Parts: sequence; structure tokens; C-alpha cells
Amino acid sequence: MDPLRRSSSPCLPQASSPESPPCEMLGYVGIEAVLDQLKIKAMKMGFEFNIMVVGQSGLGKSTMVNTLFKSKMWKSTLPGLGGPTPQTLQLHSVTHVIEENGVKLKLTVTDTPGFGDQINNDKCWDPILGYINKQYEQYLQEEILITRQRHIPDTRVHCCVYFVPPTGHCLRPLDIEFLQRLCRTVNVVPVIARADSLTIEEREAFRRRIQHNLKTHGIEVYPQKGFDEDINDRILNSRIRDRIPFAVVGADQEHMVNGRCVLGRKTKWGIIEVENMAHCEFPLLRDLLIRSHLQDLKDITHNVHYENYRVIRLNESHALPRGPGWVNLAPAPPCQPTSPGLTKVCRWAQDNSDEDS
Repeated sequence: MDPLRRSSSPCLPQASSPESPPCEMLGYVGIEAVLDQLKIKAMKMGFEFNIMVVGQSGLGKSTMVNTLFKSKMWKSTLPGLGGPTPQTLQLHSVTHVIEENGVKLKLTVTDTPGFGDQINNDKCWDPILGYINKQYEQYLQEEILITRQRHIPDTRVHCCVYFVPPTGHCLRPLDIEFLQRLCRTVNVVPVIARADSLTIEEREAFRRRIQHNLKTHGIEVYPQKGFDEDINDRILNSRIRDRIPFAVVGADQEHMVNGRCVLGRKTKWGIIEVENMAHCEFPLLRDLLIRSHLQDLKDITHNVHYENYRVIRLNESHALPRGPGWVNLAPAPPCQPTSPGLTKVCRWAQDNSDEDS
């Protein structure tokens, strides 16, 4: 008899079955050290996060970004000079590396033209959607090369913060038309800008009208219901969806309130503290974008929005430029499609293999 079989260990891998109990460990192995390895590796590489802000001029988009990351991503007009706030004239991206407690975040913020500022707003969303798709295309071109980089630079937009003007009525037809297109391309988080211009009652009524507009026109903003993975995600995301759009106030000036330094806006009636939930919901937006859902935003961007773009481009593969590094794939084995999108990819692979042969 084979000595290995005669002295088999109780912890050798066995075929799993409902009757087989889990393997009983006889001592400490150190599997949990994998978490430390992943943490060390992640801290060495750092993290990337790309955010886009969209909205009319004068809604405080640049100031809000400065408030979110407590960094001067953009220089605002100094108070007291009386000069007008400069408007964004074209899509402009700024990249900074922010480090906190040894964790490095490569943050790219894309500011957009004042959306809806023009007299003729026909197809004013084209530059924004074109920019988002361009980043998908750049990533795809790197991904399909034979010899590609070990780490493909990720410039894809992970989240788009959409600023709704505080009219107190409902979404404009222009907002609805654009959001319907935008939510199919990128994660969208709508916010009520300059919420300090509304009373608490007006703010809540405005929020409910916007939520009704989104539901009526089939606009799915982040976090989407279909991507809740378990009961804990469902509970947390349901609470977030009930508060969206967040009523926010941005400020990058510090003031002294009761002996403590706070970020806020100074008015004749006092200081509006942006990190005080009694004044606005900026803390909810910050927690969503940074503290609880940053990695999820990146995962959905890669696995859903980018994948949808990739499937469309592969189905149109004859239009891809066959430059350096292009490869014709060998005929693939018969596919076992599990979703409509995968069925399209499999048919494309079969059709191309027939053409090559």
C-alpha cells in the first residue's frame, strides 16, 4: 500500500460535500497574515481615484472639492477683492497626491464647463460624455496590447458629482435629459448645491421632488439597487438612497466658533459649519465618496460601466486601430454564455475566428 495513503493527514484537501465537516486545524498557521500583506502592498502602490464635478457656474463645484479633500485643488477668488469668480471655460483636470497617515491617494478632479449656461444648450452634454468615453478607450487600448504595463494607469472617471441648483421646484428638463444619458456611463451622485439658501422645510420638499423625478424617468443614481451584494449593503445603501440628493454647502475658509476652528461660510447671521449635520449634509457626501464607498465606486466603474463600453467596442472590433501590439486571438472554445452581454462577446469571437480562417 502506498505509504502516503496509509498515513494521510486529516487536513488534506477533500471533495467538499454537505456531509463533510470543515477541516479541524490542529494549530496556528498564520492565514490571517494575508491581510497584512495586502495592506502593505496597497500602501506601497497607493490608490487612485478620479472624480468629475458637473453643474452650472457659481454653484461652488471647485469649493466643494477643496472642502471634500481639505486641499487647495483649485484656487478660489480671495474674499474682499470684489472680483468675479472665474468660470471654467473647458474641461480641466488637476491631479494631486494626497497623503494621510502613510496612505497615498492619487486624486484627479475634472472640472467641467458651466453646464446649461449657454443660450443654446442643444447637446451640451457631448463634451462631458465624450471625455468619459475617451478615458475608457485609453484604458482599453492599453489592455489589449500583447506587452502591456504591469499597472495600467487608470484615468477612468469613478464618480460624477452632479450639482443641482437650489431652485426648490424640481429637476429641469435639461437635467433630466443629461442624467438619463450620464447614469448609463458613470456613477452619478446628485447633490443640492448651496443648500443654505433653502429652509429646512424647503430642502426636504425639494429632495422629495427630485427623488420623484429620478424614479419617474428611470434615472438610477449611485448606489444602484441592483448592485447591493448582501443584506448589510442593502440596509446601508437604502439609508443613503433615502437621503440622496444630499443638501451640501462648500467652504474652504476656516473660522473660530466657540474656541474651535471649523470650516464654514460666514454670514450676517452666523457661521454655517459645513461639517455640522444640523447645518448641511456635507458629512454624508464625504463619507459616501471617501470613507465607505470609494473602492465600491471603482469596482462598479471597472466591472459594469467599463465592461459595457468594452463589450460594445469588441463587437465593433473591426473599427479598432490595428497598431503596434495588435494580436488576432486564436479560435476560442465553445462559449457557455451566462448573460446577454457575454453572449454578444462569444458571438463576436466566433464570427472573427470564422473570418480569420
